[in-house]
Amino acid sequence: MSDLSTLRFFSTPAHTCSYLEDREATTLFVDPHARITNRLYTDLSRMGFRRSGDYLYRPHCRGCDACIPARVDTRYFSPRRRHRRILRANRDLRVERIEPVYTPELYRLYSRYIESRHGNGDMYPPSQEQFTSFLMSRWSDTAFYCFREGDRLRAVAVTDRLEDGLSAVYTFFEPELPRRSLGTWAILWQIEECRRQGLPWLYLGYWISACAKMRYKDDFRPLQLLRNGRWEAAE
Repeated sequence: MSDLSTLRFFSTPAHTCSYLEDREATTLFVDPHARITNRLYTDLSRMGFRRSGDYLYRPHCRGCDACIPARVDTRYFSPRRRHRRILRANRDLRVERIEPVYTPELYRLYSRYIESRHGNGDMYPPSQEQFTSFLMSRWSDTAFYCFREGDRLRAVAVTDRLEDGLSAVYTFFEPELPRRSLGTWAILWQIEECRRQGLPWLYLGYWISACAKMRYKDDFRPLQLLRNGRWEAAE
């Protein structure tokens, strides 16, 4: 366990919530000048923090606890019928692990994904600076897992390795291939990668019951949710 008592935290002013309409949000950040080790990152992930670029954050909204940290217990996960179909549909994809890097190929896919899936969100319009500042970090143990059909890049899972699991930071994929369900495929693959590495948890970020875009995480059970400082099985 790392020493969290010396860490400083800062909160943002209230701003428009990215997930729920007509609500304001406040975000708690770890001091950006703090020395972040993998042990500390792991401990903060257990406390519900997430990474965005070099920053570690979690929601800290007055009067609202809609954003609930979620993680999959990979030891006991069993694919559902729908999952098995998706696994079969993507058997032809090969996986290439690369270090975090900006390339025109990666950015083209990222840009198409943002424009197609998040055209009305706060990540639009995409930019090269956004790509690097959002996905990369100076201190994290990050991999870009590239899924290819032949030589064609179809999806990228940005994944951090923690001491007790993997953190699914972000996935972007070809939006014109809905039958592949590439977002779900990437999570299924990361669950299996946790097993291959002997890691019990896949951290998925925040589960938000009132936000349709975030409820997909409920499909990966057994799922644990962090409530009142304790990880508990989702009902």
